[in-house]
Amino acid sequence: MSQQEQVTLSIDGRTVRVPRGTSILEAARTVGISIPHYCYHPGLRAVGSCRMCLVEIEKMPKLQPSCAIAVSEGMAVRTESPEILRNRRAVLELLLLNHPLDCPVCDQAGECELQNYYMEHGAYDPRFNENKTKRKKVAPIGPHVMLDQERCILCTRCVRFTQEITRTGELGVIERGHRSEIDILPGIELNNPYSGNVVDICPVGALTDRDFRFQCRVWFLGRTPSVCPGCSRGCNIEIHYNERFNPRYHDKRVHRLKPRYNKDVNGFWMCDEGRYAYHAIDAPNRLTSPEMLQGETWRAVTWDDAVRETAAALRETIERHGVAAIAVLASPQMTNEELFRLRQLYRDHLRIGDIEYRVPNRAQVYSDDFLITADKNPNSRGAEVLGLAGRGTAAILEDCAAGRIRFLHVCHHDLERGYETERIRAALGRVDFVLFQGSWDHPTAQLAHVRLPTAVYAEKQGTFTNLNGRVQRIHAAVPPPGEALPDLEVLDAIAAALGLPAAPASASEVFIEMAKTVEPFAGMTYGTVGSSGQNLR
Repeated sequence: MSQQEQVTLSIDGRTVRVPRGTSILEAARTVGISIPHYCYHPGLRAVGSCRMCLVEIEKMPKLQPSCAIAVSEGMAVRTESPEILRNRRAVLELLLLNHPLDCPVCDQAGECELQNYYMEHGAYDPRFNENKTKRKKVAPIGPHVMLDQERCILCTRCVRFTQEITRTGELGVIERGHRSEIDILPGIELNNPYSGNVVDICPVGALTDRDFRFQCRVWFLGRTPSVCPGCSRGCNIEIHYNERFNPRYHDKRVHRLKPRYNKDVNGFWMCDEGRYAYHAIDAPNRLTSPEMLQGETWRAVTWDDAVRETAAALRETIERHGVAAIAVLASPQMTNEELFRLRQLYRDHLRIGDIEYRVPNRAQVYSDDFLITADKNPNSRGAEVLGLAGRGTAAILEDCAAGRIRFLHVCHHDLERGYETERIRAALGRVDFVLFQGSWDHPTAQLAHVRLPTAVYAEKQGTFTNLNGRVQRIHAAVPPPGEALPDLEVLDAIAAALGLPAAPASASEVFIEMAKTVEPFAGMTYGTVGSSGQNLR
């Protein structure tokens, strides 16, 4: 940005230089000055209604809302004068007049700005000596959101979200004056594809998540940055996991997903489809140990036995039928590093060219022009860039059914999502050896001869490439269940059993090797990708 578009001002005696049009509140943030606020949210229109963020501006006779006033050249602002502090205490006293003492049972406790600001700015001897106003409590207003009107401070963030972001308008301010309250409009419910975001932006406990409600105290939750695997958008998220996880109490390891700000991908938001997909991480059908089919029974075996059986079948197929009898179905659910290692194993070392990652989806899927895409895989672009688009899954299945494919390696896919059950059973039934490598038991996994359990996105390191070519990192929040391993380690074990040269062990080292080999990734490292991603060349 050019010098002419910059504005210089003073905040609490500190010189601040920010772009013209920046609000005073945001300008203060750039130098580490936090101005308390409730109604303001950087992703929504500023309304200046809560009066918590009032500041003194030189030559202005009254306190002004810092969220709604843009900076100007030479402006002098104070944020901690006695009058400002009195105003904050008065606002907090007003907001707490009818606020219930729900803190011990409120899900927002521990991350509630009403609690935080009271302790920092508003501690006082209460003067209110009347009964508190009673309003609607524990009211489900949609499949994901619970409303408690008594806790609401009328910041209207949720109302503006449904008006400005989703444009569905389910929420509004009902009545006027001291009778004002937030509620859904008659005859409808809060059931848009992004409804969970109103819980994220509510500064108090008025809107709570029905899925998370009473599950875990927030101070027991660890937070790990990651990327949503639900579609090719690659929304940035935080995985909130229980640091005190104890399976004796049937607890959950991962308790919720929250959006993480990235101006180039998802802004402040994420969809409900991705938000609640975390239940699959600990689903009952997770594969947790290597298994081999004996007769019609699956038997748990050691990793050594499973990998040895796989390598023997692979060698035998090559010796008896040649590499043309081998096909691989890679998965766009795998990371760039895992797909690169799979390419190295089969294409570079074994000279097998029949690799494909695209499997159609017969189910109707929702997509829109905001965040949700029709491609429900996080790394289709990465698989494409790595050259794993082959002759098509349909052609591979035809060769399987004709007996021309004798060894088939399926990574993660449930093929019945794209093809009829009878067709899949007939095709895979003709293959001498089917290896399934994935995280969940499903109809395709049942048709394999060996099953190798793998970690999901929340249990491993790596990168995904979204539909716009942005490479973004994922991090391990929790360990894989049972004996499951990251796909990278599974592929390394197969390569070792085949006697192939050792390769870099960690995902970061594989990424560096990939950047040297695959031109679109050239020059990238985990450091340059950082926390917000880096575009392909």
